Amino acid sequence: MSYNEPITPRQLETLQQVENFLKNQCYSATIGELAAALNISRTTAYEHITALREKKLLVRSTGKARSLRLTKSGERLLEQARVCQAERCDFENVAELVGTANGVFLRGRVSAGYGIEAAEEQTPFSLPETFGNCEDIFVLQVCGHSMIDAGIGDGDFVICRSAQTAENGQIVIAMLNDEQATMKQFFIDKKAARLMPANDAFEPIYSTTCQIQAVVIGAVKRF
Repeated sequence: MSYNEPITPRQLETLQQVENFLKNQCYSATIGELAAALNISRTTAYEHITALREKKLLVRSTGKARSLRLTKSGERLLEQARVCQAERCDFENVAELVGTANGVFLRGRVSAGYGIEAAEEQTPFSLPETFGNCEDIFVLQVCGHSMIDAGIGDGDFVICRSAQTAENGQIVIAMLNDEQATMKQFFIDKKAARLMPANDAFEPIYSTTCQIQAVVIGAVKRF
């Protein structure tokens, strides 16, 4: 199994159960405990855990009991799932994009102005090499039309870098009331943060309590 294969919904549930057990019990779950929580056989639970370890989302210390824990990539994926749930996005599509992004090839350049000489190459396209440290990068699927004038439409995917602060004018993922996530252009006014849509049909959001989760650094559009 390749690390680039997408995570399945059942594997996501397994990852969430591992996290829940660690938070609630302060130690990791056994195969039997995970199987019982997921209502699956021990064999199936073992297969899910093995797949998640191969995808570098879980890690276990050899010869040590109750040592199963999430990697940084696993933690980032679950955080992404929580934001997607708040936005009511289709996580399966997001997980598929995250899982396969490193398998895309860059085949050269194309002119958007005058023509340039056509020369095809075959270079693996890597998110870390293009956007920086992959530990801080995740992908979200966009739901809605409030950022359409910024070139980001419903169903597009945005590449985000985890952040707690942003500069004026940056497009951010912000959490409102600890439960609602939104993507808007960020500005600091005198008394509050102003989250601006890029669509005249939507009103700005003013908030004194919003929490920035990430800054948008790229987008992927399907035609």
